Amino acid sequence: MTDTSVLPPPAAAAALTWRDGTLERDGKPYRMLSGAIHYFRVHPDQWEDRLRRLAAMGANTVDTYVAWNFHEEVEGVRRFDGWRDLERFVRLAGDLGLSVLLRPSPYICAEWSNGGLPAWLTARVRALRTSDPAFLAAVDAWYGELLPRMVPLQAAYGGPIVAVQIENEYGSFGSDRGYLEHQRDSLRAHGIVEMFTTADGITADMLRHGSVEGALPTFTFGTGVAVAQNLAPEGAALMCSELWGGWFDHWGERHHVRSAEGMIGTVDEMLAAGGSVSLYMAHGGTNFGLWNGANWDGGLQPTVTSYDSDAPIAEDGTLGPKFEALRASFAPFHDGALPPVPAAPRFQREQAVPLTAEVSLIEALRSIPAGESHVAPLTFEDLGVADGVVVYEATADVPEGAVLTIDGLHDRAGVFLDGRRIATLDRDRETSVTIGGAAREAVITIAVESLGRINYGPHLGERKGILHGVRLGSRFVHGWTHRVLPLGTWQPIGSAGTDGVASALIEVAQPADAWLAFPGGAKGMVWLNGFLLGRYWEAGPQVTLYAPAPLWRAGCNEVRVLDLERLGAVVEVRERPEFGETEEFIGS
Repeated sequence: MTDTSVLPPPAAAAALTWRDGTLERDGKPYRMLSGAIHYFRVHPDQWEDRLRRLAAMGANTVDTYVAWNFHEEVEGVRRFDGWRDLERFVRLAGDLGLSVLLRPSPYICAEWSNGGLPAWLTARVRALRTSDPAFLAAVDAWYGELLPRMVPLQAAYGGPIVAVQIENEYGSFGSDRGYLEHQRDSLRAHGIVEMFTTADGITADMLRHGSVEGALPTFTFGTGVAVAQNLAPEGAALMCSELWGGWFDHWGERHHVRSAEGMIGTVDEMLAAGGSVSLYMAHGGTNFGLWNGANWDGGLQPTVTSYDSDAPIAEDGTLGPKFEALRASFAPFHDGALPPVPAAPRFQREQAVPLTAEVSLIEALRSIPAGESHVAPLTFEDLGVADGVVVYEATADVPEGAVLTIDGLHDRAGVFLDGRRIATLDRDRETSVTIGGAAREAVITIAVESLGRINYGPHLGERKGILHGVRLGSRFVHGWTHRVLPLGTWQPIGSAGTDGVASALIEVAQPADAWLAFPGGAKGMVWLNGFLLGRYWEAGPQVTLYAPAPLWRAGCNEVRVLDLERLGAVVEVRERPEFGETEEFIGS
């Protein structure tokens, strides 16, 4: 980490300023032509490729959030190595001629788990995104590590960072003016001298509550240039920090797309109005592991593993009509020719490989060591677990015809009685099951999966697991042990079943990109050579999982699956993605 106390004074004032409705760079009129790429959604060995594609698209800036929980999964352990080497990503952008719009707001939304807030923080702080002392203390400690790394990468010191966002769509969440002022002042106190921005939706109420003195108010929308023009404060430069050129997907819905014509129509309208724009997303990438977020609209809406977002640079780097349209629209704003378009990605040949069942789900889960017994079931947060699966087990007297109910199920559970599955329950559907047979003593096992932490709205920071208890009729069951599913290397013990753990060995000549499908599988997690790619679910729309080239090796590769409901019999290696039935959708 750079010691900013020994840095010389900045060589210049902020690179970007605004006056009389015009954005200026070094005193001259300027357009920010940006596209969003999140370093945490792209394998670091592919950062350069994706940034080169962005530059070839005609962008002069890359926009990235900073996902706090990606860097500080464990409180006080803040990582900036490997995939988390944000400084390398920023420098690489600069080396390729791109400026950087940095969005380190402690909250990022982004369809990312918990909106970027660490689960350990939301477990103990209720007043999120406010001037609550406990929240600010955690943010200040995080910024004390993050910002000194960013200061020397500002344009004022010869780096690529030209703008820094203070908070993210705060006008749709809160009204704590003191919190916004604290965030602004903290950035300045740590040595951030570049232009400040905020970003909010196109209503007067959102703009009023999300803006703060000293920051350029910018907008987020799919369409609405004229509305943004009318809302923009007098003298402020017109800028859209998120122009939604596509959209994300939830499990159980259709795959959302936006036509190239519709997207470029809004972009061109913004440019014709004299505005600057950042396309969200230019390259969406992937919610690898279990980093996907979720929304809430009367029920949980978990986001799929893919974050392709129907972007101009697809999840696997493929370029489509949107890329060509943007390249044509951005080109006139450059003095010279645009960089050449990089070659198309290489893909592995298609093949199908048998998926061999190894250990049934109940035996696999029971092979995990159990913790000490607790009177009541603990939440994920009580156990220090961010996401994944927690297995609850208790022995109980089960009356004849008893109804088992999980009070506060978050989110989905497989219920077993004496090792036999009797139900799959869901927080927004059934949370009870009738137990047949005579009265008896039985072992109740409940495997609870978190489907994704909510990233937007008033349910931000909600807990996972069993929140209140398990009842047989009106009587609570007490005396629970807990097992936490390992998300890394794991060798369970037991006999094969129709669900649970399976594996396949895939031979490849050379590492290259691929898409993996699991026909016949119901709902599972997938590891490639020990790396957790993400989830599949027959609910759709996503069918294939992206497996980038850096995760493969020449020769034998191991794919491992944990299916919580029903295993398939084969792994398909494909050259093209399958995202499901499409639906035209424009975010608003």
